[in-house]
Amino acid sequence: MNSPTSISLNSQSWWPEFRSHLREHKLAAAGLAVAMLAVLLLLGQSLLHLSNSPSSNNLKLALLGGSAGFVATALGALPALFLRQLNAALEDSLLGIAAGMMLAASAFSLILPGIEAGTSLLQSDALGALVVVAGMTLGVLLMLGLDAFTPHEHDKTGPCGPGYQKCDRIWLFVFAIALHNLPEGMAVGVSFASGDMSVGLPLATAIALQDIPEGLAVALSLRAAGFKPGFAVLVAAASGVLEPLGALMGVGLSSGFALAYPIGLGLAAGAMIFVVSHEVIPETHRNGHQTSATLGLMAGFALMMVLDTSLG
Repeated sequence: MNSPTSISLNSQSWWPEFRSHLREHKLAAAGLAVAMLAVLLLLGQSLLHLSNSPSSNNLKLALLGGSAGFVATALGALPALFLRQLNAALEDSLLGIAAGMMLAASAFSLILPGIEAGTSLLQSDALGALVVVAGMTLGVLLMLGLDAFTPHEHDKTGPCGPGYQKCDRIWLFVFAIALHNLPEGMAVGVSFASGDMSVGLPLATAIALQDIPEGLAVALSLRAAGFKPGFAVLVAAASGVLEPLGALMGVGLSSGFALAYPIGLGLAAGAMIFVVSHEVIPETHRNGHQTSATLGLMAGFALMMVLDTSLG
């Protein structure tokens, strides 16, 4: 995000600058195109199948399950309305907690279920893992492309002030959290596809409980970047909107192109791991608070691991 050739929203010659940027980042552009095409194909396939073979009761259950995750994300973000300005050490600790939660969610909510689903579909442990790796590769390509081509804030008087590079990192972090909500919603949709409440309800409850600290992590990250409390909470709540959409997709995927499910799980995992390593951890170590940030990461990882393994 800190490339000197990053595209500016305030540029007077946006198109020439974009073309020049495109020539300098051909590989990133190709990766972004491939990843976006894959995402659109998976989404289109699921919605097409859903429109051809609707099941109203299962759709309602999936939508309710996905909406529970959205509501939990919004509720988790609310405490950020009342938090005052945080000191730098606490900010880095909170970002560390968020990074740990993302790593644990990647492993226990995305990669392991993805391997299990891929193995079940392909009847091979190795092929099941490779399907998830393919999804992870798409996720990394997507984030690399966004890193290179998303317009960045260069206005020193904006909410991030002189530290606008940190603002860019925070937005990439928020996007990764929102992206991982899509396959979580897909998992809820798949679990409700048969109409069996004994399968769907526990999973939807577990994911909703996990979404509470995730919503808080997003809101606090935006607060730490200098955004106003109301805006931070609103964006954090909006990051959960992809859960009900994912739930509807999951109903279609359950009897459509089933491999899209483990691929989607891998895509979200790859995106989150990339952001944690490329942006969040370097940011928490930038100001000399490595120890508190690392302890925060371990605490966040432990919290999400317990939630994932005991409730999911």
